[in-house]
Amino acid sequence: MLRRFGRPGDPERSARRARGAGRRRGVQGDRGARRDRGATSIFVGICAGALVVVIGIVVDAGGRLRAIENTDARAMEAARVAGQQLDEAAVLQGQGYRVKLDDAQKAADAYLALYGLSGHVALGDGGTEVTVTVNTTYEPVLLSVVTSGMAVTGKGTATLVHGVKEAENG
Repeated sequence: MLRRFGRPGDPERSARRARGAGRRRGVQGDRGARRDRGATSIFVGICAGALVVVIGIVVDAGGRLRAIENTDARAMEAARVAGQQLDEAAVLQGQGYRVKLDDAQKAADAYLALYGLSGHVALGDGGTEVTVTVNTTYEPVLLSVVTSGMAVTGKGTATLVHGVKEAENG
């Protein structure tokens, strides 16, 4: 019986006892460790993929907001340029200040062409208000695999004023 368990100072006996003690406490030794192999890498892969998607959404949403801001600015500038195209014949005949639609469209198109854009000019309030609408697309940078170009619309309005005698000091 003494041989079966070895002698009290024997290193082999200590190793057997340690293996047996692990089983009694619920640790399954090498077999349990093999079942968990790779579980952490799958979790990290899923989290990394989700993080890339979130970063892509943030970057592309910010890019689209910049595109909207730029398109609005170009439309406002085009409206100002178009608003300077007065109908001179109407002014000379005493019919008041108003914009000539054909000249306004040409001026707005010429300005927008500098930026590779095109727009539509509309007159309102008897020809004293010019509205330019610009449509373009924003191409996503990181999420281009998931979605194609996003529509972006800019709108700018200019109103004719005349007879200003004094500048306003804000």
